[in-house]
Formats: sequence, C-alpha cells, structure tokens
Amino acid sequence: MLKRVAEVISEAEVFVITAGAGMGVDSGLPDFRGDHGFWKAYPAYARLGLSFVECANPQHFADDPSFGWGFYGHRTNLYRETVPHEGFHIIKKWLERNSAEYFVITSNVDGQFQKAGYDEERVHEVHGSIHCLQCQTPCSSAIWHNDEVITIDEATMRARQPLPRCPGCGEVSRPNILMFGDWSWLPDRTRVQEQAFDRFLAKNADRRIAVIEMGAGSAIPTIRATSERIGWMVEHATVIRINPREPEIKPPHISLPCGALEGLRKIDALLSP
Repeated sequence: MLKRVAEVISEAEVFVITAGAGMGVDSGLPDFRGDHGFWKAYPAYARLGLSFVECANPQHFADDPSFGWGFYGHRTNLYRETVPHEGFHIIKKWLERNSAEYFVITSNVDGQFQKAGYDEERVHEVHGSIHCLQCQTPCSSAIWHNDEVITIDEATMRARQPLPRCPGCGEVSRPNILMFGDWSWLPDRTRVQEQAFDRFLAKNADRRIAVIEMGAGSAIPTIRATSERIGWMVEHATVIRINPREPEIKPPHISLPCGALEGLRKIDALLSP
C-alpha cells in the first residue's frame, strides 16, 4: 500500500492538500473529538459542564463577550504560539521536487499552513480563520486582520478588558469563523478562496493530481466530501486518505490508518534516495 502511495506522490504533477483537525494534533494542538477530548484540553469548561458546541456559539459575543473572547482569545493565543510540525515541510519538499502546482483546502481555522510557508493565495479555509475579525452584528461586510492582544484569565476562561472592537461601530468584534448556529458569519473572504480553488482545479483537471487528505473525520465531513468529489470527478486524481480512526475509502483511492505526521514520514522514507 505504501509503495503505491509513493508512486502516486512521485508521479503527481499537481497536489491538492485537504486537512481536518487531525492535522494539528501532531503540532500539539488539542483534539476536540467528543466532549471528553474538549474537556481534557479545557478543564474550566468541564467544571462548567459546557461542550465545544456550546462554547463555539456566536451569541456569546453579544450576550457575554468576555466569555466569547475567553474561548476564542485563548485559541488565538494558542495558534499564534504553535509551531507547525514536520509534516507540513515534508509535503513542501515533495512540491518542490516535482515542481508541482498545489492548493490547500482546510477546515482548520488556525493558519498553520500559512505559518509553515504555504502561499496565502493557495489556501482555502472553508470555515474561516481565527486570524481575521469581523463585527459581531455585523454593521458592514468588513473583514480585517486580527492583531489584537487578548489576555485570558485561565482559571475562569474569561477575557480581560479591553476586548477587540469593530472599528466601524465600536461593538465587540468576533473572529471571522463559521460557528455553530451562525447567521452573522461573513463568508466573503472564504468565497474568494473557494473561487480561486475552482479555477485552479479547472485549469489542472487533465493532469495527474495527488489529493493528500489528513486528519479529516466524518463528524463534520466537509473535507472528506471535498476529497472524494475530486477523486471521483477528476479522471487522473488519486486520493490518499491518512486517518487513524476513519481511513476507509473505496479503491482505486488509498487509505493509510495512521496519524498525519506518521503517514507522511512513512511515505517520505520510500521517496527519499
């Protein structure tokens, strides 16, 4: 199986990198799979009996903004401090060796691909980014970079004043992330990224495409569905699904039942001279 994966990688003219939450685990980011995984990462919410879904709710920014920014401010600080793991650089090495075109599609909001040196213009963040802000109302369609300093009381998981605010109306701002039950998310930035990917795929549809999917679960199946759509609709595309819990995919596509970094290292060992 690994030999076949190495053949696909070595022959690829184009790479589509699709990544879910499992891609960040090897960088030390928390696994939010299930309430217990979330509570292990955030004991304060376990004491309050609050789930990830209950915390990731845009209504907090209107009703209790210190709570809303406690959760998202802590995540902002965590993602700023995180160093992308070796796997990001292994893929970049393959891109350079093949002189290949590429595009990244991720449900992660952490900005780790950009931090690892991937071109901002070649990344589609389907759920938005924590590194961008918008008005929580919203009062306009403006989206701006998140350069806020957010201080968190980690005992209570509440943000201290001053909270980030909209430069247009002065209301508390929020991350430009698609949350649960979210009717105020501004999708314009993500739509521009999606259109760029659609053009990329149309341009390269007759070339040999390796779709490398990592850490994308079925609970929120956006990334898995995207990989499969490309794999079944594009003639010369092969999906390589790397997933320790849910690796299944129908042939001729390939599954590797392991974590992202482990899988990438195994493949790279076969490719290296």
